[in-house]
Amino acid sequence: MNTLSQNLDGTGKKIGIVLSRFNDNIGAGLLQACEQELVKLGVKTEDITLATVPGALESPLILQHMALSESFDALIALGAIIRGETYHFEVVANESARGISEVQRDTGVPVANAILTTEDDAQAEARMAIKGAEAAQVAIEMANLVAAL
Repeated sequence: MNTLSQNLDGTGKKIGIVLSRFNDNIGAGLLQACEQELVKLGVKTEDITLATVPGALESPLILQHMALSESFDALIALGAIIRGETYHFEVVANESARGISEVQRDTGVPVANAILTTEDDAQAEARMAIKGAEAAQVAIEMANLVAAL
């Protein structure tokens, strides 16, 4: 059996990040952790491109443009959707996740989804460093796996 093992070597990888500015304090924490982890994995800072968008619903469109540019080995979506008092939370959470999944399926470019969906600010703050770093790991692992196939 030919087994493709986890490969977290980011050397030479070009990564695009789309950051939602809504809930910007959480986004900043996600971005900091993500960028630190990418560099730790061997990605050069000059090989990381950051685009910001107003909110999570705008992320899939920019991810799609980045994917279609053929300039990136993997993409990362960062942001936070925090439950409010209306149904809007479900719409934004579901539609942004669906759009992100469609981008990677339609283009073949891996997208790590680290748009948090939490009940409150405290949950988002508790998860932002871990999820930011995990998104970097997912992006590198998937870029390497796609390249190996």
